[in-house]
Amino acid sequence: MIRFAELKDIPKIEDLLSQVDLVHHNGRPDIFKVGRKYSVEELKELLPDKSRPILVCVDENDSVMGYCFCIFQQHVNNSVLTDIKTLYIDDLCVDEKLRGRHIGKELYEAAVKLATESGCYNLTLNVWSCNPSALRFYEAQGLVPQKICMELIL
Repeated sequence: MIRFAELKDIPKIEDLLSQVDLVHHNGRPDIFKVGRKYSVEELKELLPDKSRPILVCVDENDSVMGYCFCIFQQHVNNSVLTDIKTLYIDDLCVDEKLRGRHIGKELYEAAVKLATESGCYNLTLNVWSCNPSALRFYEAQGLVPQKICMELIL
């Protein structure tokens, strides 16, 4: 079942955030520290923020198996960009012990439904090149590159 995250979900969300951060740190230790993207205090502020919905997939015991952090974005009256409304997936994680059970697909599909019901033009996200399994997952969901960020390490 997919629902919006609640305060009681914070401990499991923290665990999942640590899993994601470790993937990024292991892939690019030159960029990512070991840690978590959000503190407990920040999570408490995010949960009620309707512009930054957090979806969770829970089992029959209402235990969190994965999450999807989202952000509604819109550049109204921008000199270059159109006013389209976008749902940006900031972070999607399934507990590493539960991967392969289509939980990520369910979370992604719930985000697409949320975007559609909210009048969004598109759904976007970023994938780090050091995470090829995530890249393959998103390609399997039908996502295609919108832009490519390139770097030269000096």
